[in-house]
Amino acid sequence: MRLLVLLVTLLVPAMAWAEEPATNALALWGSPTVDNGACCKTLGEVRGNIDRLDREIVRLMAERGRYVHEAARFKANPAQVEAPERAEAVVKKAMALADADGLSPKVAEAAYRAMVRAFIDYEQGIFAAAAARGDAPWKK
Repeated sequence: MRLLVLLVTLLVPAMAWAEEPATNALALWGSPTVDNGACCKTLGEVRGNIDRLDREIVRLMAERGRYVHEAARFKANPAQVEAPERAEAVVKKAMALADADGLSPKVAEAAYRAMVRAFIDYEQGIFAAAAARGDAPWKK
């Protein structure tokens, strides 16, 4: 019984602390920093802007994916897809751009490493699909 009381005493405050904040409430601390302080008065406004940006990011990633698809046509075989030096250069460039634009280079690095890996896997899939339909000149 004492263990149960102890667990409830410890868990109830932790659960209350972790609850989702109201999207229409004013900020609890700090001052607005986006758009020279013009944004954002509520969490809902913040999330609306993030949703808008997410749509743009996905649109740009889709465009990038089309170019990755094109890049496959210039590679003699699937082994050329793995290009560690190129991948590292892309990540380093993203980190430098992030730093210049006020984004944490660590965030850019993590995002780009994941994205580059996903696009490498995608491009390998392009080669696999070509091989499956018999369109694999590198196998002749």
